[in-house]
Amino acid sequence: MKNQHIKYGSLALLLAATLSACGGGGGSPGTPAGSGGTGNGGNGGTVTPPPVAATPTVGVSLVNAAGTASSSLSGASPLTVRALVLDANKQPVPNALVTFTTNADLALFTPGAGTALTDASGTASITMRVASLAAGGAGRVSANVTVAGTAVTSEANYSVNATALTFSALRLAPASINAYDSSVVSVDLLANGAKYAGQQVNVNFSSACVTAGKATMAATVATNNGTAQTVYRDQGCGSNDIITVTADGVTTPASAALAIAAPAPASVQFVEAVPSDKSIVIRGEGGINRTETATLRFRVFDTANRPLSNRAVDFRVVPEGVVELNKVKDNTDQNGEVITTVNSLDKPTTFRIQAVLPGTAAGTRPDISTTSDSIVVTTGLPVQRAFSISVTGANVDGWSHDSGTTTPAATVSVLLADQFGNPVADGTPIVFQTNIGAIGTSDSGGCVTVNGGCSVPYRTQEPRVALPNTPATPCNSGPNGTPDSTRRGVATICASTTDGSNTQAVKTTITFSDETLAYAYVNGSTTASNGDLGSTRAGDPKVFVVQLTDLNGNPLPVDSAVAVTGLVNASLVEISPAKVPSIFAGAGAGPQGSSHRITLSTTAATPCTAAANASFNVTVTTPRGDASSLPFRMSVTCP
Repeated sequence: MKNQHIKYGSLALLLAATLSACGGGGGSPGTPAGSGGTGNGGNGGTVTPPPVAATPTVGVSLVNAAGTASSSLSGASPLTVRALVLDANKQPVPNALVTFTTNADLALFTPGAGTALTDASGTASITMRVASLAAGGAGRVSANVTVAGTAVTSEANYSVNATALTFSALRLAPASINAYDSSVVSVDLLANGAKYAGQQVNVNFSSACVTAGKATMAATVATNNGTAQTVYRDQGCGSNDIITVTADGVTTPASAALAIAAPAPASVQFVEAVPSDKSIVIRGEGGINRTETATLRFRVFDTANRPLSNRAVDFRVVPEGVVELNKVKDNTDQNGEVITTVNSLDKPTTFRIQAVLPGTAAGTRPDISTTSDSIVVTTGLPVQRAFSISVTGANVDGWSHDSGTTTPAATVSVLLADQFGNPVADGTPIVFQTNIGAIGTSDSGGCVTVNGGCSVPYRTQEPRVALPNTPATPCNSGPNGTPDSTRRGVATICASTTDGSNTQAVKTTITFSDETLAYAYVNGSTTASNGDLGSTRAGDPKVFVVQLTDLNGNPLPVDSAVAVTGLVNASLVEISPAKVPSIFAGAGAGPQGSSHRITLSTTAATPCTAAANASFNVTVTTPRGDASSLPFRMSVTCP
């Protein structure tokens, strides 16, 4: 029974629910269960949908320059993108920030940020142009805005057509200019036959002379209202120049010829002669560092002082016929330079080369020309009579002293000239030899000339005593050889050179002086003095000449100081010279020292009542500081 009550109760509930859904019962008809709304029991069971909440909106439209709706974008026809922003009540929203986006390879915005604010009518506008004149295809532009915290967006589609551009004829003003003048170059950019001013286009200008650096012109110029313009300035082009313009999106370049007058020559200048010493040798006398050919270089300049290329130049020898001119005419290169060469003949001479610009004479003025520096033609070979030798010191401190390897005892020099008195060519080799001591350096026993001369070091060392005519040299064994000096302590130095056929030689001597004063010879005597000078009257000056030598009868070292010291009953008035001079050894066997004039003043009681004795020393001090003396005495008598 209990189960039966449950069964009938459930059936009652199901029936009540069914009647409620059909609008029956005592409730509000037409109201959905749980809605709380008011129903309409007489509509046969229809349910009213719930209301939709209102939201902001943005609408996108495209118009062309005429304000007409258009979705076609081209280089000649930009579009304006408009975005109308309405709030939830469909009212315009002013001052709202709208962000526009599109395909970057098809279109670009102006301004480039792609943003704009709505005006009072709720409209934001932006200009959309083609990304490039060659761009083509279809794209979509979007407008995005946030209103009252709600982001909304809208889109519009458009198509892009490539813009066909052409150039107008290239204009040159003027079309013909003088050298170094200028011309204004301009061209119009056309779209469908009309000037294209939709956007700036970079136009490229070029020409052969600009590329070669002989003219200047802007390489790229942006159009201004559809026109590109630049200035062409000549820098020495010298001929017609074709100017060409190109641009991206323009398939056919434009070009025009600008007539440019050639620059006028104004001067020709001598640049250099090779050899640089402006000296060549006569024909057949060439050798080491000697040449029979001279090369002369000139340069031509125009009125703007710029090198002038491709200009004819004539050459002439002044005076005519003294040398052989190998090239009488030439044209200047790109640096304005021109060269010619000459060869010597069989006579020494001097000459110049004249460079002439033919056809430049005007009125009484002759053709423009210039002449080179003077060129000398010499034999270039040394001759005996112009061969000299010298030493810095003929008597050196060397009999008992080696000069060492770093500081020579003396320097030996030679000077050479050819038969016309001109210095021989650089590089003439000179050989030196000596019979005592050493000459030259470890890598060479000679030297080569520079400007007609050269030098070698000489040092004192063993041997100090020469063997007669050993070694054999051109000075003692040649056709004009003479025996070497056999004097003790005297070196014979020989310098020689040869051209392969003839030998010239000169010689000199250097004395190895001892540092000790050994002998004195008074007033020309050939017998060494014992120091007694005899007598002199009181009050009278004592004047005598003393020749001083070392132990070999040779002079003391050059520049040794000579002094009178230890004076008793006398005073020095003068000694001349006060130093040992440079003295070359002679061929004789006698004393060959330095001579010095000494003047003394005697001192005695006044009035003189008795004879007295005076004494003193003659002292010699070498440059190395070695000092040595010889004593002298004399009696002083009363008048």
